[in-house]
Amino acid sequence: MARLDSDRFPLKAPLLAGLGVAAALVIGVAALTWLAGGPAPTISASADIAGQPAVLASAEITGDHGAPFSDPHTDDVSLPGVRDTADALNAHDTGHHSPQPATPQAPPAPLPGLYENGPGGPLPVISASGERPDQAYAHAFHGVENVPTVSVIVGGLGLSQSLTERAIEVLPAEVTLSFAPYADNLQDWINRARADGHEVLLELPMEPFDYPNNDPGPHTLLVDASTQENNRRLVWLLSRAAGYTGVANYLGARLGAAEGPMTEIFSELEARGLSIFHDGAGRRAVLEQAGRHAHARMTIADRVVDSDPSPRAIDGRLLELEALALQNGTALGSGFAYPATVDTIAAWAEGLDGRGYQLAPASFTMQIRSPVGASHAVANDHGAGHGNDPAPADDHGDSHGDGHGDTH
Repeated sequence: MARLDSDRFPLKAPLLAGLGVAAALVIGVAALTWLAGGPAPTISASADIAGQPAVLASAEITGDHGAPFSDPHTDDVSLPGVRDTADALNAHDTGHHSPQPATPQAPPAPLPGLYENGPGGPLPVISASGERPDQAYAHAFHGVENVPTVSVIVGGLGLSQSLTERAIEVLPAEVTLSFAPYADNLQDWINRARADGHEVLLELPMEPFDYPNNDPGPHTLLVDASTQENNRRLVWLLSRAAGYTGVANYLGARLGAAEGPMTEIFSELEARGLSIFHDGAGRRAVLEQAGRHAHARMTIADRVVDSDPSPRAIDGRLLELEALALQNGTALGSGFAYPATVDTIAAWAEGLDGRGYQLAPASFTMQIRSPVGASHAVANDHGAGHGNDPAPADDHGDSHGDGHGDTH
C-alpha cells in the first residue's frame, strides 16, 4: 500500500514546475505590455466577433498604419493584371477628362431657312441662298481623292430599340443610317444618330409587287395613285422629322418599274434639295431614266449586302464592293439592320483603310457621282456605269427587285 501511495502521481513534481514556468511567462508579458502603455494581448485565437458588429463598425483607428515595407513615394500600387487592363483602357487617354458628353458632330435640325411647315413637322426646302438640305445635313467627311471609296447604308432603323441602339453604337460614323418614317420618337432617334456622327436618310415606303398583301404602310407611294395623292403622301412622309440628307426606298419593286410615277416623285424630291439613294428594287434602267428626266441627284446601290443575311454571304458582298470601288472609284452598298449585318459590317470596316480603301458616308459618294450644279444627265450616266459590271442578276435586274427588295 505504501508503494501505491507513492506512485499515484508520478509526474507531480515536473507538472508543477511547468505550470510555474508558464505563469512566470504570462506575468512577464503582461508586465512588458504595461510598461509599453498598451492593452494586454488577446491570447485566444477563437474570439467571437460576430456578435459585436456595432463595436467593429464604430472602431476608431488612429495613428499611422501604413503598409509595412511600403514606399511612401509610390503613387500607384496594383496587381500586374489590373495595371495591364488599366493601361489598355487608357491607351488613348490624353489626360483631359470632362464629364460633359461629346459635342455633336452635326448641326442642329431643322436649320433656319431650310424648312417650311408641313403636316407632320418641318418640311425640307432649298434655302433662298440656294443651299440644299442634302448639303447642309451631310456628314462632314474630308476624303482623299483617288482612293477607292466604299459607302454603306444600313436601313430599317427606328422600329426596334435594341437594333437601332446597336447600329448607332457599333457601326462607324461613316456608315449612313436610314430610318423608317413610322418609328416612334423618330426625331429623337435621328438626333441621336447625328450626334454620334452618322449621316441620316429617311425611308420612303414604295409599292411592292405583292401589295397590299405586303403593305409598307398607310402612306405608301403607289403606281396607280394620282399625282396629287402621291404628293400628299410624300409631303407627310418628308415632314416626319428633320436633319436627313436624303431619302432611300423601302420596298418598291412595282413602283420602281413605273417610269412616270417615279419621275414625278424624283422631281418633287429634287425640288426640295434631297438626294435619292435607291437599292435597285424595280428595273434599274427605268430608275435611271426617271432620275435623268427629273434632273435628280439619284444613285443606285451596287450591292444589297444582305440579300442572303448570313455573315459569310455578307462578307462576300462587302468584298465585291471593294472590287467595284477599285474598278470604278466608288461603290455603294445597302443593307438592313439585321444583327448579322451590323456586326459583319462593323468587323469588315475595322481593317478597310489598311487594305487601301476609305469608308465614306453616302453623301460623299453622291457628290462624286452627281456633283451639285453639274449636269445630272452626265452624273447619272456615270452612276449607271457602275451597273455595267458583271453583277449578279438578283442585285440589279428585275429578279433583284422582286426578290430582296420586296422582302424588306
